[in-house]
Amino acid sequence: MTETLASRTARSTVVPPVLGGLGLFTVLLGAALPLIDFFIVNVALPTIGHDLAAGDAVLELVVAGYGVAYAVLLVLGGRLGDMFGRRRLFLGGMIAFGLTSLACGLAPSAWTLVAARVAQGAASAAMLPQVLATIQSATAGPRRAKAMGLYGATAGLSMVAGQILGGVLVAADIAGTGWRAVFLVNVPVVLVGLFLAAKAVPETRSQHPAPVDGPGTALLAIALVSLLAPLTEGRAAGWPLWTWVSLAVFPIAATAFYLVERRAERLGRTPLVPPSLFSNLPLRRGLVMILPFSIGFSGFMFVIAVALQQGVALSPVRAGLTLAPMAVSFFVVSLLGPRLVARWGTRVVTAGGLVQAVGVAVLALTVWSSWPHVGGLELWPGVIIAGAGQALQLPILFRVILSEVPPARAGVGSGVMITAQQSALALGVATLGTLFLTLTPGHGMRDALVTTLLVQLAGVALTTGLSLRLPRAIA
Repeated sequence: MTETLASRTARSTVVPPVLGGLGLFTVLLGAALPLIDFFIVNVALPTIGHDLAAGDAVLELVVAGYGVAYAVLLVLGGRLGDMFGRRRLFLGGMIAFGLTSLACGLAPSAWTLVAARVAQGAASAAMLPQVLATIQSATAGPRRAKAMGLYGATAGLSMVAGQILGGVLVAADIAGTGWRAVFLVNVPVVLVGLFLAAKAVPETRSQHPAPVDGPGTALLAIALVSLLAPLTEGRAAGWPLWTWVSLAVFPIAATAFYLVERRAERLGRTPLVPPSLFSNLPLRRGLVMILPFSIGFSGFMFVIAVALQQGVALSPVRAGLTLAPMAVSFFVVSLLGPRLVARWGTRVVTAGGLVQAVGVAVLALTVWSSWPHVGGLELWPGVIIAGAGQALQLPILFRVILSEVPPARAGVGSGVMITAQQSALALGVATLGTLFLTLTPGHGMRDALVTTLLVQLAGVALTTGLSLRLPRAIA
């Protein structure tokens, strides 16, 4: 009895893991790398195509292969972190990310690059879910709110900075590496990240880890691949039969995934994505919002990169630097988010949607009236306003989605959220990118870009309306 009581007392006095400032910086560095690499290749694609003699279909696979592998494996990555330890998966994922980045940078052919990008996406899926799960498990109260705000700011800034960095590195042609530098730059960053993570990131895991859900993992993979692969490759490949067969498979696979997961939960097992997770109102409504937001974000970034290089004949570095003011406005305004939310609640997201709508409208008017003289300064007012509006939405949405997810489900919750975001990022390139590239031959690049911006504006209006249904306060 005495020993039992002593052991209970010892367990009750165990100090919970705490994520300090250096640890937070390290996991945010790990969060930035996969998002930067999703966008860093946009401005490098023309150079890659010329150097490796790759056509449009293969070049789209360089982007899509990474995005699809990343999206498909994210939830599994979160589950593995819950089981084996989030710090361990974070370190393993970062090592794999560094090695696959090296493989991308040394790729001798286009298809080798595609294979290395798929592997790089899988490594990202092992690393990124551990970031949010660690924040959820090793912070609390105001520190968690601040950490989540910084995560959102890092995510948004990384997506813009990736495109800028890609242009700078391609133009710099460091030691004759050309486009290869956009991948090789990851290697020293990963080495620094590994040193810091080993020193400053605490180990956390679920107290009741569940085994891997094999059927659920397979069905989720089939559903996401059957949707994302044909949408990203269809236009460049000429919409062959396999694309339509694949799209027909998607609703079947998605329905089967839901039924299998619901049955597993009813039998007392722990499915890959527990359907009961979606009874969480903030999570459900936040996920619905983040889909159109991310589609518009990634679609814009892809389209503007193509338009500025092919339509306005800007160099990769000038095309990238055109978006630098967006990165600055996003970062500055995102730092104000926690204070604004403390006073106004989630109505800040609604205000952000209205501000972004103004920015996108200004961009559309600028392109319509000034094309092709839109080399930088002309676009800055629109991108600054749009960036500020996005900063009032994305970081806060991350907080809303995970606000009521218990620490035991932190890995699953963060995996589901990032999967939704990553799938939407891939869909944005596929849908808005396809729209723009399809309209350009018949209507000209100006009209194609304006039309795409107006479609994005409709998406912003949708997210603004949906924001009114968010819980007013964040737990």
